[in-house]
Amino acid sequence: MRLFGYSTETGEIKSPVLGELKEVTLVAAPSELRAIAEFLLKCADGIEKSGERWEHEHLSDRSRGFEQSPQFVVFNPDRAS
Repeated sequence: MRLFGYSTETGEIKSPVLGELKEVTLVAAPSELRAIAEFLLKCADGIEKSGERWEHEHLSDRSRGFEQSPQFVVFNPDRAS
């Protein structure tokens, strides 16, 4: 597993640089953690069922209540170059 992200400090920069992260800290309520866990399980199922055809999913597209949250994206490692 590898973690990547953008800093909030990049804000309105036209071309923010994606960087590999050393650590991730989730500040989330129990209900949010459960929704994230459900999302991750569905992503795992999607990767297993669809293989390389499954590329990525955004939590905010699949779970209500995360529309205004930072983007949480799962990307299929078999699609990474």
